[in-house]
Amino acid sequence: MNPKSPFMGRRIAFLGSSITAGAGAPEDSFVDYLVATDGVIAIKEAVSGTTLAGNAPDSYVQRLYHRIPVTQPLDAFVCQLSTNDGRHDKAMGQVTGAQQRHGFDETTTLGAIETIVAYVQQHWAVPIVFFTCVRKHDANYGKLVQQLKVLQKKWHFTIIDLWQDPVVKAENRAQPLAMVDDAHPTRLGYRNIWTPIFRQQLTDVLRQSEP
Repeated sequence: MNPKSPFMGRRIAFLGSSITAGAGAPEDSFVDYLVATDGVIAIKEAVSGTTLAGNAPDSYVQRLYHRIPVTQPLDAFVCQLSTNDGRHDKAMGQVTGAQQRHGFDETTTLGAIETIVAYVQQHWAVPIVFFTCVRKHDANYGKLVQQLKVLQKKWHFTIIDLWQDPVVKAENRAQPLAMVDDAHPTRLGYRNIWTPIFRQQLTDVLRQSEP
């Protein structure tokens, strides 16, 4: 524990699926390292195999509605850009007009993302961060990442883009035990590669949000 960490006592919600959960590292992801080393007070709402889109009880949107109380104060909100939507044949949808702030199609991936952003802005008005995932070549996911960047222009959230990060790729090659497969880090991977990236990026996000 670093008692001088800028995250000490900061409340951050993390919404995601297997990579946020730490499925390849017995449920110890970068979230848990930030809690253990930096004193983050985390809401870790992560269920493996789940999608952003859809009305299933375990979808991202429904878990946001029902498992993260709006009475819980937050300093930031972090959301994983799921790789599961494409594998479950969820429609990507489309980016809505610049002025639209409600009424999104939650059955599509982009509609779910806009729903999440609008909901977080309405109830907490805190910095929002989306992060993309490391994965072997996936054309559909690549298109989703590009659409996320279009949405960023509308909603002004931060993106931690690990999908094409050359440093992450190089680190993974240098540390063969960092990954269980093409997508899921081990504890070593989370500790040595992922956590430092999130620590730095979230530090910048929180600093910029200060008056």
